[in-house]
Amino acid sequence: MSTSFSLKGKGLKFNTREDIETHLKDVDPSIIEEIYLGGNTIGVDASKALAEWLAKASKLRIADFSDIFTGRLISEIPLALEALCDALIDKASLVEIDLSDNAFGGRSVDPIVPLLTKNRNFQVLKLNNNGLGPAGGEVIARALQESAKLSKSEGKTSNLRTVICGRNRLENGSAPAWAEAFAEHGLLEEVRMPQNGIRMEGAIELAKGLAKNPKLGYIDFQDNGFSTEGALDGIEAWANALTSWPELHTLNLSDCILSTEGEVPQVITQLVEGSNPKLKKLLIQNNNLDTQTFEVLAGAISTTLKELVRVELQWNEAEEDDEHLENIKLSLKQRGGRLIATDEDEEEEEAEKGEEPEETVEEEAKKVAPVVAEALKAEAKEPKQVEDDAADALADALSQVKIQ
Repeated sequence: MSTSFSLKGKGLKFNTREDIETHLKDVDPSIIEEIYLGGNTIGVDASKALAEWLAKASKLRIADFSDIFTGRLISEIPLALEALCDALIDKASLVEIDLSDNAFGGRSVDPIVPLLTKNRNFQVLKLNNNGLGPAGGEVIARALQESAKLSKSEGKTSNLRTVICGRNRLENGSAPAWAEAFAEHGLLEEVRMPQNGIRMEGAIELAKGLAKNPKLGYIDFQDNGFSTEGALDGIEAWANALTSWPELHTLNLSDCILSTEGEVPQVITQLVEGSNPKLKKLLIQNNNLDTQTFEVLAGAISTTLKELVRVELQWNEAEEDDEHLENIKLSLKQRGGRLIATDEDEEEEEAEKGEEPEETVEEEAKKVAPVVAEALKAEAKEPKQVEDDAADALADALSQVKIQ
């Protein structure tokens, strides 16, 4: 019998107890280790019934409750969330919690706090795209900080290893709380916080907190700002922090304003000096980097960056046929790696994987045109019918066009 229970992506609407009990009645919760409910919508009464079932799931390891409140009122979400989170508090086997893609906002985040503070067994927390804002983000961070402190008071180390909290508008306001939480845990291995509107002051705080985690291997801070109006303090703080992460293998600092005048960022200088010899993937797209940076990277690949196999450099200040980019490309290729510096590089990679690259708008429009023309040529119909048929055909055809 399967130890995984999934209703993922079925688009079901659970309002009453009966609605969800229909799906639970033949499933033995005592053997379930994984549950996936994303892509459905769960109301208060259904959540309470599910919570009663979860109470018997003593072996639960993965609780995926992402995207389960679509269309729910703001008054419903806290009650439903409270029922589900409370049911997970005593799960000693729990490894991963995923509450992504639920529009909590700062007003509905409190029901999560008891779970985060009292259950100190889970290792992976995913809170992506929840609209937390600075206030909600601080609530979560303070809960995680309290959890780490409680573990220490019991003579234990933190179990938390992965924190994913992107697209949440955390901004600078929540950065000090997150920095303190990260520092308190100290054994994090993966932190992803892209697209949060964090600016230089917040980036400095976070660099200090993350520097207390020497086992960090994966960092993603894409689309947050490390410098502002010529001030480079954020870049300096992250450059200094790099030496704290000897296990770092993936670094995503794309869209982080690493360079304002085309100078070689201090972060890059630190990397080429050998701060992170295990680095395998470096993503630094759209950072105003130019040939000076490409030159120092090219020189380091065979010396201090011997493990590097993937570099993404799109949308920087690259000149056509830049010799240093060509050198990077050749060096990575020799070790089975890849440089992604242009859109063409991406398309080539997709083609090699056997994926059909998406057609351009112009190419798809050429396919649309005959369909529309055929509709307009329709005969033996009333003028109004011809017009309607043509409009329908155009709408159907244009619905297939993907705007890049």
